[in-house]
Amino acid sequence: MSGEPTHARPCIPRSGADARKNLKLSVLSHPNLTIGEKPCPADETVSALREVSRQLSQAREHFLGFPGNMAFDDSDSGHLLATLANNVGDPDSEDASGMHTKDFEREVIAWFTELAQGDPGTTYGYVTSGGSEGVTFGLYVGREQFEHAPLYASSQAHYSVRKASELLRMRLVSVPCGPDGTMDAEALGALCRTQRREDAAAGRPPRGAVVLATAGTTMGGAFDDVPALREAAGAAGPCYVHCDAALGGIVAAFSSPRPPWNFRDGADSVSVSGHKFLGAPVPCGIVLARRSLLPSSPVGEYVGTRDHTLACSRSGLATVLLWKRLRQLGTSGLRDLVHRCQDTAEYAKSSLTAVGARPQRQPHALTVTFDRPPEEVRRRWRLSVEGERAQLIAMPHVTRRVIDELCADWSPAGERLPLPPCRVVTARNERAHRPGPAAAQYGTG
Repeated sequence: MSGEPTHARPCIPRSGADARKNLKLSVLSHPNLTIGEKPCPADETVSALREVSRQLSQAREHFLGFPGNMAFDDSDSGHLLATLANNVGDPDSEDASGMHTKDFEREVIAWFTELAQGDPGTTYGYVTSGGSEGVTFGLYVGREQFEHAPLYASSQAHYSVRKASELLRMRLVSVPCGPDGTMDAEALGALCRTQRREDAAAGRPPRGAVVLATAGTTMGGAFDDVPALREAAGAAGPCYVHCDAALGGIVAAFSSPRPPWNFRDGADSVSVSGHKFLGAPVPCGIVLARRSLLPSSPVGEYVGTRDHTLACSRSGLATVLLWKRLRQLGTSGLRDLVHRCQDTAEYAKSSLTAVGARPQRQPHALTVTFDRPPEEVRRRWRLSVEGERAQLIAMPHVTRRVIDELCADWSPAGERLPLPPCRVVTARNERAHRPGPAAAQYGTG
């Protein structure tokens, strides 16, 4: 080694970093993010943070194809970043540290329990890191009920279901979907009857079934029929149903007629995302389950709390921000917001029809699928794609102006077709995204 210092400048990339910068892992970039041996000058760190904030703010203006609400601004809650808020264990069990926000979490869980038509006295829940943790928790509870039962999920279920099945060592059975993207209840029944015959032939008791229903599929936004799936799964013996309602739960609850998705409809557990429709600066979610079905929980003596959760340590910050959003909107404001987003989705369908994109929209869904556009259009508008179809999701930050710009930017023939002079969809209190209190952003009082 020569006498040269390992870092002539504290944050200059080391060997190997130059190769990494050629990997386009994100639409966001910064010239120098390497963590070095020596402390980096404070102004460089602040510069990097300001730059990523600028890039994220710029990217959200064209964020159409993924389920994340960008119409929020929690910068007025920055003081919460000055301390640790760690919700260890169950929300209804105090812990020894005292550094938690469980009072807020209990209110959030109570609100979602009512939304999912659960019994407050017999429903357990907690704030998760996101929808995937909620799905895994629900399937874990189901597996503990029926240890040898297969997991039945539709071909349109979220990809995290496969990961959860592997972690829990559950045999995953893919069930075909109908033309509308929902799980085919008749196909599920046939599979369960076959399983029951296999059990009888082997001289063993029925293994039962664990079913993963989806309220708002990833591509298309379809709502599985929970009561029909539960009835069909009964052919296998006893069954457990978890509803993955990451985006669709809040939408279903305020739709008319209401798609069946919750406890009253036959679900044993449900999971809902917090950052998708409500909006939050950190991924988060909520999972609820029938308390009588929970496995026994360990108690960590040194933390002094019961713990049915998967994570143990959980974000108290996410909990407070979810509480804040619900408090600002109220149930009536959230209902209005769902209806406005559904109107925007119908407007998008009408507009995309006018430019020949052959759009489709399932009842109640915020998702509109259409023919896959040229790649430059897909990249510009952050559209998610599957095969020859693309989709946009009418989240609260998506406005009619943005839909018009997308349609003007692309048509299947590669020409900008004139938009129709008159729209058939009536606007419901639309406002463009802007920073400010949530109620003001969403057009609610």
